[in-house]
Amino acid sequence: MTRLSIITTRTGDQGTTGLADGTRLSKASTRIAALGDADELNCHIGLIRTNNLPSDIDNLLSRIQHDLFDLGAELCLPGHKAIHDEDIKALEEAIEHYNASLGKLEEFILPGGSLAAAQTHIARAICRRAERFVVALELEEEESARINPQIKQYLNRLSDLLFVLARAINKAAGTKDVFWNKQA
Repeated sequence: MTRLSIITTRTGDQGTTGLADGTRLSKASTRIAALGDADELNCHIGLIRTNNLPSDIDNLLSRIQHDLFDLGAELCLPGHKAIHDEDIKALEEAIEHYNASLGKLEEFILPGGSLAAAQTHIARAICRRAERFVVALELEEEESARINPQIKQYLNRLSDLLFVLARAINKAAGTKDVFWNKQA
């Protein structure tokens, strides 16, 4: 089955874009911003995966990329549900698993360390932005078009996991986390 045969449609030349149900929205709408952030996050996770990562982390990030594609589908097709409680539970289990091998945090961490960890921190920040746009979207949508509440939960857990993974990636690379120093 061919999903896309024509890439340039010119239908967005006037500043609108189409949802999967045929609805056209301004490219400046909150829904499109949330959808764009989910796509940007997925792209950054793809970039992280180009690094030499431990295979378990790479496999986890692969699953997350598929989840984010599903999350984008939900945002593109109001009423469609693809993110479920078990997806959130999987993130929580991964947080617990990777955090268990990390040392106790006694200071704030700055983004950095290895290249892959720094990229993971960028993904974490994009994830937080996507979450903010989803919250804003939920506040402005009518009750009938409300988004699946699991999307907010998924993004919230994912940003936590990305923080933990940045630390785990640094540890696997033999690189120390960069700690905030208020004296600096």
